Amino acid sequence: MSALALRGPARVVVLQHRRVLWITGALALAGIALVAVAWWVTSAAATTFAGTGCSVRHTVQGCGIPVRHFLSVELHFNRLLGYAGVVMMVLPAVVGLFVAGPMIGRELEDGTYRLSWSQSVTPTRWLAAKLAVPAVLTVAGVSVLSAVYAWAWFRARGTNYPVQWFEPQVYGAMGPAPVGYALLCLALGALAAVLIRRTLPAMAVTAVAYAAVALVMNSVRSGLWPMRTDTTALGKEFRYPSQASDVAVGWMTGSGTRLDDATCVSADDFDACLTRHGAAAQYVDYHPVSHFWPLQLMETGILLVLAAAAVAVAFRILRRSHG
Repeated sequence: MSALALRGPARVVVLQHRRVLWITGALALAGIALVAVAWWVTSAAATTFAGTGCSVRHTVQGCGIPVRHFLSVELHFNRLLGYAGVVMMVLPAVVGLFVAGPMIGRELEDGTYRLSWSQSVTPTRWLAAKLAVPAVLTVAGVSVLSAVYAWAWFRARGTNYPVQWFEPQVYGAMGPAPVGYALLCLALGALAAVLIRRTLPAMAVTAVAYAAVALVMNSVRSGLWPMRTDTTALGKEFRYPSQASDVAVGWMTGSGTRLDDATCVSADDFDACLTRHGAAAQYVDYHPVSHFWPLQLMETGILLVLAAAAVAVAFRILRRSHG
């Protein structure tokens, strides 16, 4: 199916939903502007604070107010990044609900799709046009928003309130994963609409399906890429790896057998308990910051496979019911 073949139906889709598209674009630009302005304010506050000669860690008399103002500005920027991350996590569900509802579900429920199909537009071509337009806009829009968020997060790392890359609202707002989730929700919305053919039930099923996928991916994410393991012999200072997502911490015997971190928590003599169990070192399994991209790519690949499967099933159902 060529892009030329989709041009007519795709144009109709844009005209039908141009108001929603304009509003969505305006909201996206407003969000980008808000993040940019917030960082400009934070950067300006940092410059002003540096000119005072005060220090956050070694406050002296007369520096209390400048320190509090500077920290307040940085804290507000940190909170803004947190809220923006939550919005980025909700955005895929919005895409799916829009596709399952007003874009496909409503036409199937009201029967208005028959007008398109009577004008030499096959059901397959009709559905392809319905999906092509939001897919292109979703990839472009979410990619830009993700890049802006990554830009803001990178600059926030040097503040007194940094947000960690492995926090769910941060991880889900950067890299290719947000695009993968948005495309999956688009596919789930199309499948629900074609399968149920009622607007509200299709939207509800799409939301539940997205929540289920998000919960499952969050629970298995740490296993998508091999973790690193650091060990520290007993008696030496144990340090967590910097900027790492620690997955498991515990004790290790001389033979390599692992003991749970809570093995000797309730013991009266903690050291004696460790000796009795043969503990020789402490270990930590973790993902360093360098694992961000492997984890993102693995997760995105899974999401795209699921999205392709959902779209294929939707096309098959439509062909069978109107073959």
